[in-house]
Amino acid sequence: MAAAFLHWLTPLQYSKLQKRRKAYCLISQIPNLHTLSLNKGFSRVLASSQITIAPKETVFTLPNWKSGKSDPRNKELRLNDAFLYLEYMIGKGHRPDVFQATQLLYDLCKTNKIRKAIKAMEMMVCSGTIPDSASNTFLINQLCKRGNVGYAMQLVDKLEEFGCPPNTVTYNSLVRGLCTHGNLQHSLQVLDRLMQKGLVPNVFTYSFLLEAAYKDRGVDEAVRLLDEIIAKGGKPNLVSYNVLLTGFCKEGRTDEAIEFFKNFPSKGFDPNVVSYNIVLRSMCYEGRWDEANVLLSEMVGETRSPSVITYNILISSLALHGRTDDALEVLEEMMRSRFKPNATSYNPIIAQFCKEGKVDFVVKCLDQMIYRHVNPNDGTYNALAVLCEEGKVQEAFLIFQSLGHKQRSSPHDFYKNVISSLCRKGNTYAAFQLLYEMTKSGFTPDSYTNSSLIRGLCLEGMLDEAKEIFTVMEENEYMPEIDNYNALILGLCKSQRTDLSLEIFESMIHKGYMPNETTYTILVEGIAHEEEMEMAAEVLRELYQRNVVSRSIVERLAMQYDLD
Repeated sequence: MAAAFLHWLTPLQYSKLQKRRKAYCLISQIPNLHTLSLNKGFSRVLASSQITIAPKETVFTLPNWKSGKSDPRNKELRLNDAFLYLEYMIGKGHRPDVFQATQLLYDLCKTNKIRKAIKAMEMMVCSGTIPDSASNTFLINQLCKRGNVGYAMQLVDKLEEFGCPPNTVTYNSLVRGLCTHGNLQHSLQVLDRLMQKGLVPNVFTYSFLLEAAYKDRGVDEAVRLLDEIIAKGGKPNLVSYNVLLTGFCKEGRTDEAIEFFKNFPSKGFDPNVVSYNIVLRSMCYEGRWDEANVLLSEMVGETRSPSVITYNILISSLALHGRTDDALEVLEEMMRSRFKPNATSYNPIIAQFCKEGKVDFVVKCLDQMIYRHVNPNDGTYNALAVLCEEGKVQEAFLIFQSLGHKQRSSPHDFYKNVISSLCRKGNTYAAFQLLYEMTKSGFTPDSYTNSSLIRGLCLEGMLDEAKEIFTVMEENEYMPEIDNYNALILGLCKSQRTDLSLEIFESMIHKGYMPNETTYTILVEGIAHEEEMEMAAEVLRELYQRNVVSRSIVERLAMQYDLD
């Protein structure tokens, strides 16, 4: 079966993938509204001669798909049985219990059976059962999250035709989906539709649009957009102005941000603690301490009193500028103000001490964290990894070893988590340095650890080094597992090298490894990311026919990538 996978790709197709180097990121692909069609879905159901509503419909109940054994396979079968029963009874002209049908729709979405969820919605409408706005919005939101915004927009129109009008929250899902996928112009058109229908945009609507505008076109364009919104009768609130304030700061235009901030009252808004924190962060990271102190002195009152975030901004910026004594003083002031510090409060100080090679101070900070019941996190591990960059690998290892003992976790699990954490943050070199020390103390990397290292190397673009891990494992008589191959294949696909991922797949087969459903899913997504949609659809169809991927996987991929 596995070897046949490559056989399905013709030499021309395989060569085409090998030669292709440019990535086609899924999130940047907005579905073409002209090419997407509901003919296979909504319209087909409406036109079906089998669906007729009897003059006196009887309301039926669905079989219980929630009870019984907790085995996932059994749950999936019961859920599918409930869907088929819904389809059969509506085909006979009966109406479902609206609560049960709505719950079925939710559960189909939660198990990634989006196409069936859409079909369930269509059948409910055809039977004369009107779903509530919450379930409509939920389904639209699920489609948008999967990148099928064009399909979602058509579904909104169809539902409206049959008496299920969208609300502001529904439109917000469309706006956010379009903004996330880089289609600001379409988002503005959706906003116009919303206002023409008499619906009132809310804080979320404006936030999505303005954030997309400053990221896509710059903050000046976002300001002009806000002016247009106001001219059309829109009523943005303080959150909208905070979004623009963030835009100025992210572009490094702190002076203009301060001026914009000072003009908030003239716009009818008093700045809140979020507004102050945005400006304070820019001031502090530029070392403008006197201005920051003046700003801090203004932070009094119910809506603008300093928060944990305020203190963390001060601590991290002071530590970044090497003023660790002042950062520690702010930390103590934070405690006196009855705020509980978190790992984010300590990590910048620890990182700076590591950079300065002050190991004793690092240990003291960590002891204080443990004493105050502040659990170290990924940021803490990456802060400690700075010691490796300073050539103090053994010192770093001893600190990690001590930290593991104090947290009362098994050394193996702790080391595994540390390595994984460092690799997730692209700190793979430090991970390998620490791994060497850990192995001298008896730690043996397991499959999970090796997969973390492979992913980390791929993340940093070190693809040859990621492949070399397999050679090292085999030289040490440690046989790779399928999860290791999956990690490499996924890393190569994410690095825009689907051609190499197919080579690894072929090598894996020749060595006698049996791919699993995850392997095939990664490869189909990799092919789809290369914009070879016909090929992806063909391979997915063949995989399903040969029973190596489940129907739920097929439905998710088909919906996500708009595969036929």
